[in-house]
Amino acid sequence: MISDQKILASARKTIDIESRSIVDLKKQIDSDFVEVVKKVVASKGRVVISGIGKSAIIANKMVATFNSTGTPSLFMHAADAIHGDLGMIQKNDIVILISNSGTTPEIKVLAPLIKNGGNILVAMVGKKDSDLARHSDFILNTAVKQEACPHNLAPTSSTTAQLAMGDALAVCLLEARGFTSKDFAKYHPGGALGKKLYLRVSDLWSNNPKPIVSPNTPITDVILEITSKRLGCTAVVEKNKLLGIITDGDLRRMMQQKGKFETLTAKDIMNKKPKQIESETMAIEALDVMKSFNIMQLVVTEKKRFVGFIHLHDLLKEGII
Repeated sequence: MISDQKILASARKTIDIESRSIVDLKKQIDSDFVEVVKKVVASKGRVVISGIGKSAIIANKMVATFNSTGTPSLFMHAADAIHGDLGMIQKNDIVILISNSGTTPEIKVLAPLIKNGGNILVAMVGKKDSDLARHSDFILNTAVKQEACPHNLAPTSSTTAQLAMGDALAVCLLEARGFTSKDFAKYHPGGALGKKLYLRVSDLWSNNPKPIVSPNTPITDVILEITSKRLGCTAVVEKNKLLGIITDGDLRRMMQQKGKFETLTAKDIMNKKPKQIESETMAIEALDVMKSFNIMQLVVTEKKRFVGFIHLHDLLKEGII
């Protein structure tokens, strides 16, 4: 049975070896990398990314990252390509083949076929003297000194290097395209990440009840309004002007401090300076305000006019928290 110390030592050694492989990539990024970025940005086609085995998994991840950051891409498995899927490559597409050795049988067959089709071929490869490298227009050098595997066999450092090179390429491409957070939200509308970038307070408050009392409303009626609307608060409004709010907390403090409260009205216990947020503000900013002041709801205004409330539960339901 392996000891705890050996487990920890092995894990740390793996991370050390792989991290050195990533650092070494900085020296291997050259003019070919620059040209690949320029060619992809100028291209009217897509980026087709292919590989086999572990490299195919890296290719899939690259495709996902490229598509979500503004570079249209698709995955083509190297083995399937030479059995019919080669037809997915169109005239203006740029093809990236990923292979550490650059000499696997499928890659050796596929590379010259792509070149014969007239497409730009980019090799993400660990050996610059390989068959794949020789057939390619550009080389993204992902050579590593050793795998983290103790036998120097299982793809570990090499796939980590491929992953990092793919991310470097994706980031350069999105910067070259001027890809913004709004663009990112457009491609991620269903996820929490996208909602943080596009969801506004106005998308949430209108679904909530709108508890309102006047400044002279008796406290018993204030309690009924808060209870029936189930937001834990009510606005105090007169002639369409927001005078303050009353929360569940205000009611509890009133009961502790006032003793008899039957003769009190809303204006006697309301908070005259409630935290407010404009309707068109991003929902994530509403969350920041709630966190900063440790509160559960915010008054929503439009041009400083009271329109409703946004509650912490609204943000929870949307997955922003």
